[in-house]
Amino acid sequence: MLYKFKSKAAGDLILLEPQGKQFLQLIGKTVQAKGIIEPGDMSAAIAALQAAIAQQEAEQDAARENARQQGAAPPMFDSISLRQRCKPIIDMLNRCHREQQPIVWGV
Repeated sequence: MLYKFKSKAAGDLILLEPQGKQFLQLIGKTVQAKGIIEPGDMSAAIAALQAAIAQQEAEQDAARENARQQGAAPPMFDSISLRQRCKPIIDMLNRCHREQQPIVWGV
């Protein structure tokens, strides 16, 4: 399944199911086949994504430091970070918030 996020203020954003579900969960939305993000909810969604990114980066930095202190090989993480995955989503949220346009999916 694909998630296709659409808005009049931005181009369509297509995410594979795992990334689409992760995005919706991070911003506190129920994972559904269709839905809407209202402009009034976008600031909170952006803040939630930025907090999740900061948390992931802090956890990875701590794991690297822990491995360094123990003399172990540094841990391996996903090749695409949450920051990279969220960049297009955050850009879309910012653009839609500026223009007061909702984002919909599944419609």
